[in-house]
Amino acid sequence: MPGVTHDDAPLLADLMPWSVAPLRLGRGWPTAADPATLKSRWDALVKAEGADREALFEPTRARTVHSAVAQLPGQPSGTEPLAEAAGPCPAPVRVLAAPFDEQWLIPDHRLIDAARPELWRVADDRQVFAVESPEGMPLLATSLLPTLRAGRIRPLYRRPGGEEPNLVPGLLDHLTGRLGREVTPPDVLAWILVAVRQDRTVPLTADAGLWARGVELGHRALWLLRRDGDRPKLPGGRRPYVRAPLPARPLTILYDREEEALHLDEGRISPVPPDAWDFRTGEVRVLEAWFAARTAETAEPGTLAAITPPAWSQPWTSELLELITVLALLADVRTRQAALEVGTQITATDLTGAGVLPPPGTARRPASVLDHQEEGPAGQFTLL
Repeated sequence: MPGVTHDDAPLLADLMPWSVAPLRLGRGWPTAADPATLKSRWDALVKAEGADREALFEPTRARTVHSAVAQLPGQPSGTEPLAEAAGPCPAPVRVLAAPFDEQWLIPDHRLIDAARPELWRVADDRQVFAVESPEGMPLLATSLLPTLRAGRIRPLYRRPGGEEPNLVPGLLDHLTGRLGREVTPPDVLAWILVAVRQDRTVPLTADAGLWARGVELGHRALWLLRRDGDRPKLPGGRRPYVRAPLPARPLTILYDREEEALHLDEGRISPVPPDAWDFRTGEVRVLEAWFAARTAETAEPGTLAAITPPAWSQPWTSELLELITVLALLADVRTRQAALEVGTQITATDLTGAGVLPPPGTARRPASVLDHQEEGPAGQFTLL
């Protein structure tokens, strides 16, 4: 169903009006594939002094070791300039660093050029972030704060605790009336996930049966993308296992299509379905990119990014097995998604006639969600 067309389907930007630009980190070293590496990098930073600390930090126009910035909402990091910092590393948090690649970030505003505090304020266990992807998949979804280089980020909820959906006012009532069944905010996101096209239009079906099938498929995609419930499993006999131990520092990843085996040097995982190996975002094969993020030695010696794990970790093996499973199951979702036909549509003109579109200007702005004081630079409180 997804593609590029010129019918009267509404825009994603009108259905989910509030969006935020992607984070701009400004430096790579505050992100890593394991939290221990980040703590080692932080320790190296605060042990350095003067010009050495500034060079390790990698200053930009937006951030230097002398920048005065507030805490990130919900993150108890220091607020003195980094030139004076001496405490322990703020506890790293899990983020989506690339499509299907969950890594860790030091959640310190002093390290991030453009952290988008409005996203941190609404990030909790109820939130889902829809991320416009420029790399072949129109939309990703994640429960984690997304730090990947992508398009606009559209939270499902405008307030913490799953309050006030980021949907154009009146849409839920209109869809409920047209389809003859209750429509919830997660239902709308599930439909958007399977229906959105490359041009960011979202055809809305007026067929209740088709809506139900699409929403069911979209919820499955959301479950696989978020990975925050029961762990996904392939059918018995198709579940990937480590057949030959992975080496301490694997350097290559190769796929044997005939044996359905993934080789990490002399290590071997099988069965790995071809659909999992072939799964791409744009031109990038997901499994190769995930492996390279943990093994490629591209950092300049003497930099903080050059501090890396001494060996392949057991958690990475578990993550790789789960990623193989997720990609194989998502490939099936993609196949079923392509077979959906919208039929009779609820068009942008229909929504305009019903007074749902265009969205009011307030819907495109963040809600006021500050329910506690946030510490500003040098300890004073932020005024909003």
